[in-house]
Amino acid sequence: MAKNFVSNKDESVPMFKSGWMNAISRVHFSVPLYLYVPVMLICLYRSIFVFQTNVLLILLYFVVGVLVWTFAEYNLHRFIFHYHPTTEWGKRLSFIMHGVHHDYPNDSKRLVMVPSISLPLCVIFYALFYWIFGQSRVDTFFVGYVAGYLFYDMSHYALHHANFKSKFWLELKQNHMRHHYVEPDRGFGVSTTIWDLVYRSTFKGNDKKVAAEV
Repeated sequence: MAKNFVSNKDESVPMFKSGWMNAISRVHFSVPLYLYVPVMLICLYRSIFVFQTNVLLILLYFVVGVLVWTFAEYNLHRFIFHYHPTTEWGKRLSFIMHGVHHDYPNDSKRLVMVPSISLPLCVIFYALFYWIFGQSRVDTFFVGYVAGYLFYDMSHYALHHANFKSKFWLELKQNHMRHHYVEPDRGFGVSTTIWDLVYRSTFKGNDKKVAAEV
């Protein structure tokens, strides 16, 4: 994604002429927690008390759900958010969806998915998984899937605004900063780099200077 400008300030520029549209394009990082932790709890309740799923199966589906989320995260980021349209309206849409984040990567109000995007996606994915797993297992799976999504959103915010000391988080942060500042066409994994390894989209260089800039 080509960029002519990158701001390192925590600033949030208007994207629309309409005030209410600009308002819903920004969100505090905690909002996904308020929205989706209850979704997880409802799904877990249904798994245990409605469908009486045993603990081992719940754990298995949880792990599978998290893994499937990481796959969705990678593909959404690489093939949707980093798609390069040729039409003017396509370029505008691409900027709204993700380009603004690359121009203003430290904008604290545009680091997690806004509900206007995440809620429709939640419904679509739930319907898809309902079709795949059926009524008795979709909630069990969805607990892990939503947990993976929340880890992604909270991680994304933290990678831009938190200071880390652990090796795991430092490497994850360096990976994401490389994506922003060095090779934006590689390193699409945010919460994990597993799928970059699978898709062979890891970084080509070994430049460590980004670590000193974040």
